[in-house]
Amino acid sequence: MNKILFKLGVLLICLMPFFTNAQTKGFSISNGEFQKDGKTIKIHSGEMHYERIPKEYWRHRLQMIKAMGLNTVATYVFWNYHEIEPNVWDFKTGNKDLAEFLRIAKSEGLYVILRPGPYACGEWEFGGYPWWLQNNPDLVIRTNNKAFLEACKTYLEHLYAVVKGNFANQGGPIIMVQAENEFGSYVSQRTDISAEDHKAYKTAIYNILKETGFPEPFFTSDGSWLFEGGMVEGVLPTANGESNIENLKKQVDKYHKGQGPYMVAEFYSGWLDHWAEPFIKIGSEEIASQTKKYLDAGVSFNYYMVHGGTNFGFTSGANYNEESDIQPDITSYDYDAPISEAGWATPKFMAIREVMQKYSKTKLAPIPEKIPVVKYPNQPIKSSMDVLSWIKKEKPVVNDQPLTFEKLGQGHGYVLYRKRFTQPISSGKLKIEGLRDLATVYVNGVKVGELNRVFKNYELTLSIPFNGILEILVENMGRINYGAEIVHNTKGIISPVFINEYEISGGWEMYKMPMSEVPAVKNETVKPGRPVLYEATVNIDKLADTFLDMTNWGKGIVFVNGHNLGRYWKVGPQQTLYVPGCWLNKGVNNFVVLEQLNEKAQTELTFTDQPILDKLN
Repeated sequence: MNKILFKLGVLLICLMPFFTNAQTKGFSISNGEFQKDGKTIKIHSGEMHYERIPKEYWRHRLQMIKAMGLNTVATYVFWNYHEIEPNVWDFKTGNKDLAEFLRIAKSEGLYVILRPGPYACGEWEFGGYPWWLQNNPDLVIRTNNKAFLEACKTYLEHLYAVVKGNFANQGGPIIMVQAENEFGSYVSQRTDISAEDHKAYKTAIYNILKETGFPEPFFTSDGSWLFEGGMVEGVLPTANGESNIENLKKQVDKYHKGQGPYMVAEFYSGWLDHWAEPFIKIGSEEIASQTKKYLDAGVSFNYYMVHGGTNFGFTSGANYNEESDIQPDITSYDYDAPISEAGWATPKFMAIREVMQKYSKTKLAPIPEKIPVVKYPNQPIKSSMDVLSWIKKEKPVVNDQPLTFEKLGQGHGYVLYRKRFTQPISSGKLKIEGLRDLATVYVNGVKVGELNRVFKNYELTLSIPFNGILEILVENMGRINYGAEIVHNTKGIISPVFINEYEISGGWEMYKMPMSEVPAVKNETVKPGRPVLYEATVNIDKLADTFLDMTNWGKGIVFVNGHNLGRYWKVGPQQTLYVPGCWLNKGVNNFVVLEQLNEKAQTELTFTDQPILDKLN
């Protein structure tokens, strides 16, 4: 009997390492610390969003993060980027291939922090929500609302099917998942909603995440003074923008059983930028110094952003303040980040890398070779086409009153509103208080002015002759992504149109122009002041990144080989558009520009090898 017990004891001792490994494998929060496979670690993370970077450059950018001395990459998942139409999902095409991004991150030895929302913010269109949610009268976003929570659950189920197998306890790179995002700030702004309803909502999102299959640990992130509204019982609260380490520890202790770990989930290395406002810069020494403070205190952190990338297409969001009813974000998401929009190592990058090297026990990975950048020769415009004539070949939607983009079944781009007048108006004041967001106005094809929500310009004086035609070309400049006004995000003309306080109703024609595909440009004579499509063919022998210099243009968007590079606008501060070399072809390349203002005829495209992001006009 004693021999049997002895053998059993020896067997148990031999098996103990296997039991220990089974219990400690993966990522956890234990005894106030982050632990990976049973060992205490600190998270040194940088945020970059796969959606804002060409897929071909993902590995390069992740290698840049590693070379800066970081061990983790954080990314948002934007719901509306993957549900491209109601119940139509895409997690594979181009930049949407999230599973591939996770595989590359793992192969580069990086952990991943996943921020799935459903609300993301991130200066992204509608904070990540699909625009068509607003067409459901029973649905109220970001609240304890049955229809909304059901939509969130459907999204999270589709997302989990893609990321399943990529969590740390499954041998994958994902170590933590965020539960909602910055909800404390929303609670502070939506005082019209009861604290009980706010709590019910955030708890519901947390429960949906768990029920869907996302594993612990989770975290929340808010300003440290907003933890009360944003925290979820049993979930680690992390602080955004908190430089005072004592404040950080005090607040985390208060809501996390008197212990850490302590993390700044958004350590702002730069800041966001709006059209018609100065480009914001934060000094390298300031960021390097704060990095050292965190390292000395054993605080984990995530640079927001370490690399911003680009708001390609119609993906940029918007803010608002007392001075402006909307503050659309610029196309570049450079963010004054350590890694520039085009993936370059900036002085800020080098300053942080120097600090991180001093605290590293091993030599940091080498900085990847810079992707080539070229200033291509100027290229002549080969053809041009009148936009108003082109779009009116489509069949319009007719209604007594103007309809919003959403009611027209269109999320982005432009809508032409057209109205014929059977009686003349000698001098009238056109007023569109429900303009969302920018309009160019024409009478019988001649431009008479602009209306603009950015500058709170909602009226102009005009005359309309007998049998005259009023045309209003309206642009959606991006839905609000942050704050209480996120619930008011329909686009186009959302209220009655008045002339001299008289409502103009009956017989409105609406021509949809989503610009989801590149139009074929037919060469024709165009008139100044009317929107124009310009086309240029560029022959390229050596593929490289480049920038289009739009300084001498007005306002519009640019397509390159079918890729929408995003918006440009003469007001600045951004005057160039980033053109990734991986989207160019050896040989013939097709450039199509939609120029909305066309104040002067354009004759050529101009390239440069340096971005212009800080020039206001």
